[in-house]
Amino acid sequence: MPPAVELAGVSRLFGERAVLRRVSFTVDSGQTLAILGPNGAGKTTLLKVVAGLLGPSQGRATVLGAQLPKERAQLRGRVGFVGHEPLLYRDLTPRENLALQCRLHDLGRERVEEVLEAVGATRFADRPVKELSRGMVQRVAVGRAVVACPPLLLLDEPQANLDPRAREWLEPLVGKESGRTRLLTSHDPEGALREADLVLGLRSGSPVFLLQADAVGRRELEELYR
Repeated sequence: MPPAVELAGVSRLFGERAVLRRVSFTVDSGQTLAILGPNGAGKTTLLKVVAGLLGPSQGRATVLGAQLPKERAQLRGRVGFVGHEPLLYRDLTPRENLALQCRLHDLGRERVEEVLEAVGATRFADRPVKELSRGMVQRVAVGRAVVACPPLLLLDEPQANLDPRAREWLEPLVGKESGRTRLLTSHDPEGALREADLVLGLRSGSPVFLLQADAVGRRELEELYR
């Protein structure tokens, strides 16, 4: 099978400022790539390039067989993104937000109820998003990301604002046991290493290392975060 995600020499510029510099990696179907690095390393920008939200300024990005950015329409419904922003309509309820996503992907109303139950949001499904706690909103954001059963998940600090019970609840949807290909960022290196098959270390937009997870030790992490 072809790789799920393949980047070759990808750079991303904002004006004259390089946020990513010649990033290359290959992630096979079903694998998890953890992207580690200090604040400002370019982790979120990298996920946005893979999602097709930002085009590479240089290099080549292929995601699920689609060449980005020109073929990004082929990724519709095939990539789930959980970012720092929940991408929800604040004046709508969780049920209404998910119903809108289901209409966009030609899914039936029963899928709304399935996802609400899966993320543990049924009890607050009819309250406007703007009235919910950050943890509740994160649950719904995860539901929005997985509603179309995408084969690829892009997870930018997916456990932010979640208590241990909520993390356990969402594990089957976005955790390693989901079986999906995943690219995730984390400020918890040890937790990310347990989740990952591969690890990309970024600092100031440049790759510091690309290693199998079991090859990343204290020395590599100290070098990355120094």
